[in-house]
Amino acid sequence: MDSNSKQKLEALNNPKVMEYVEEAIKLCRPAKVTVITDSKDDIEYVRKLAKENGEERALKTDGHTIHFDGPKDQARDKTHTKYLLEKEVDWGININYILKKEGLPEVISYFDGIMEGKEMIISFYCLGPTNSPFSLPAMQITDSAYVTHSEQILYRSGYEEFKRLKGAPNFFYFLHSAGRLDNGVTIDVDKRRIYIDLDENRVYTVNNQYAGNSVGLKKLAFRLAIQKAQKEGWLAEHMFLMGVHGKPGRTTYFTGAFPSACGKTSTAMLPGQSIIGDDIAYLRKTNGKVHAVNVEKGIFGIIQDVNPQDDPLIYDALTTPREVIFSNVLINDDMPYWLGMGKEVPAEGENFSGQWYKGKKDEKGNDIPYANKNARYTIAINELENADPELDNPEGVPVKAIVYGGRDSDTTVPVVESLTWEHGVFLGATIESETTAATLGKEGVRQHNPMANLDFISVPFDTYLENHLQFPKGLSAVPTIYSVNYFLKNDEGKFCNGKLDKKIWILWAEGRVNGEYEAIDTPVGKIPKYEDLKVLFKKHLDYDYTEKEYQEQFSIRIAKYLAKMGRMTEAFNKFKMPTTFATELNNQIKRLKDAQAKFGDVAAPEVFLK
Repeated sequence: MDSNSKQKLEALNNPKVMEYVEEAIKLCRPAKVTVITDSKDDIEYVRKLAKENGEERALKTDGHTIHFDGPKDQARDKTHTKYLLEKEVDWGININYILKKEGLPEVISYFDGIMEGKEMIISFYCLGPTNSPFSLPAMQITDSAYVTHSEQILYRSGYEEFKRLKGAPNFFYFLHSAGRLDNGVTIDVDKRRIYIDLDENRVYTVNNQYAGNSVGLKKLAFRLAIQKAQKEGWLAEHMFLMGVHGKPGRTTYFTGAFPSACGKTSTAMLPGQSIIGDDIAYLRKTNGKVHAVNVEKGIFGIIQDVNPQDDPLIYDALTTPREVIFSNVLINDDMPYWLGMGKEVPAEGENFSGQWYKGKKDEKGNDIPYANKNARYTIAINELENADPELDNPEGVPVKAIVYGGRDSDTTVPVVESLTWEHGVFLGATIESETTAATLGKEGVRQHNPMANLDFISVPFDTYLENHLQFPKGLSAVPTIYSVNYFLKNDEGKFCNGKLDKKIWILWAEGRVNGEYEAIDTPVGKIPKYEDLKVLFKKHLDYDYTEKEYQEQFSIRIAKYLAKMGRMTEAFNKFKMPTTFATELNNQIKRLKDAQAKFGDVAAPEVFLK
């Protein structure tokens, strides 16, 4: 470490930082150590280094670079992502963990000398806006300039935030190494490990490059934040954060949690609305209201199917000069091509498999696609035309509505408002998402994914639920909770909704929380009236919404809901439910059975008006 980097570290006056740095240097034995601050020169140094060491390459469009992960390092490694725990636990949900006495020596042995001949980069970030009640400082040590570059796009710089700590040790710490490289790609993926130490708020991730495994501040830090939030009385959630624009001049802020492939990003990017974040939100109580921030300032997004028709704003940002890292797409003549981009694709080029040509096979004889299904783009949110002006507000934005969504072909109505906060927590906790044939080979298998957060919950599940139920205590304004479903099908197996109909469901919810619309009370919650939806469809989509469509979409499929409640009873009986939650489940079943006795297996909306 040269004197310049040493001075940067000493200026933080933080013994814990120095301890971690000395420990990492001794363990990893790098040839060089560089400390990165918030300065433009330091940020530019990282961008140049990523290209010089071959982790990224400049493309034809100014600001665009390409990064390739190895063929076997293209997605989150759930198998080897584990909590390091002191003892056996039963959290009521399936979690992947290893006892610290076994896991820690294993991962430390992989780090032993792993940076010999390489440069160690030490950098500092802030999860959430800087100098804010939401700020969570984070320190990253890695030998990957690509990882550091990605984090600089995705997160706020935090060197000055560490100065504000005044030596306090309460920060998240991440140690990463891409390991041995061949042509810039990790070799030892069989020794890929991602271990999360909840006791010490630190993460070890080794022998990987794919950002979902290597960029510790994303889903790895999220697990640490969930635990911290549960202890301190706030919420860290797998949620978008967006501004919904109803009447002219009015912005209403929504958060929303959806499992993968259920419409989360497309909702956050709805035409005419504004985005603060698409992935992770922190929610705190401030002066009697719920305020939220986006943990990130950028998007690490799946690029498949981003095209000019369905995603015009993102597509425009990805095809014009600005800073973007593409990963695992096809490159031809220094231009990127991805699956579903709506453009003719060259028959050859370079991709994650090396030189690619149409018909190229893998070792099993399968065709290698020109781009990976999980290919990504990394871009700053303020590069998007629809970025909300409150993106970096240190106080966050006031949240009036929370939306939970799933993929459900035969039960849940397109939009429903919860009867109470507790009923809303119940709606979130009973999210189900159906698999699709395209991804898992068998269509229609329901996966229960509470709050769309099951992979990341880092506390006992009953504790997590209880804290959600208790969250409104002390609030003068409690957000309204909604459930949406964009995938309902009719008796002929056809989708009941068009792709843009989701805009209407969100705008109806925005009107509801601002006192504009009445609703119909049903056993499963409050649903819209036909007359209101008809006006919204005509105004915003120029579509004549028919009463027949309304009946098909909003008739309550009571027998199907009762079948779902049977599945939920089985799921939640596996652990001790909070009393309030058990009451909600029992009340939901009773309301449905009473309605079934009166109206049969399916009930039209108007019967609940009588």
